[in-house]
Amino acid sequence: MKVGKDYVRMILRELKTIAKSNHMKLFVLSMMFLVIAGSGCGVSQKSPSNHVMQASENGVDEDFDLFEEELAEQAVEIADPLEGLNRLMFNINDVLYFWVLKPCAEVYKAILPKASRISVHNFFHNLTTPVRYVNCLLQGKGKSAGTELDRFLINSTVGILGFGDPALDKWKIEPVEEDLGQTLAVCGYGDGFYLVLPLFGPSTLRDSIGMIGDLFLNPVSYVEPVEASVGVASVKITNKYSFHIGEYELLKQEALDPYVAMREIYIQYRRKQIQE
Repeated sequence: MKVGKDYVRMILRELKTIAKSNHMKLFVLSMMFLVIAGSGCGVSQKSPSNHVMQASENGVDEDFDLFEEELAEQAVEIADPLEGLNRLMFNINDVLYFWVLKPCAEVYKAILPKASRISVHNFFHNLTTPVRYVNCLLQGKGKSAGTELDRFLINSTVGILGFGDPALDKWKIEPVEEDLGQTLAVCGYGDGFYLVLPLFGPSTLRDSIGMIGDLFLNPVSYVEPVEASVGVASVKITNKYSFHIGEYELLKQEALDPYVAMREIYIQYRRKQIQE
């Protein structure tokens, strides 16, 4: 998904013009998480080639200051009893990003053209249809489950094993993003407390349990041997990060406390997902 620094700056500039709208504030925070965190809880599935944004270099600092002010106003309550440990894991993930994920993603991006990387993204999204389909059923969303099934059948055939997304591009069938964390929330389970997971980043106790449950519905989990499964998952992660190089750096550079900023963005993003 093409969401570079210009896209992040565009979001910050848009926030300046729509800051008085509570709904749009939440939307902006959600999009910031999508392009920065990539924690496995969902990314936009639309074609990344649609995002070509331009922003003034001089307006970035001012816009990000406003973003921080709005973030403070919209601060959400989340228990963080393990903040010391979470900050340590946040720093470890930070090192892993700069020393492992980012270099790998940069090489990967240099080798594979954007069209190919979009196809890889589509393939993995199609492959994880069981996660979304089953959770739609568990939440009683029969229509959404049908939508996911339609998308899977179309993309697996016309889209050639899911490498294409004609369901969206041609028939305008939007993807449905559901997971077990959202299902548990719908059933009345609260966040629990905030967690920062190795590699996966921001999460909560409930979402972490949901992530484990979703692994049983993810076909990649059944690839053997284990080394092959890890290899496939690594390709998915590297492909995903190849679209996001630069966004985390921007947040880290501009936020007064990147740990708090990421926590707030993640919690609001997940709560918006659950509400929908």
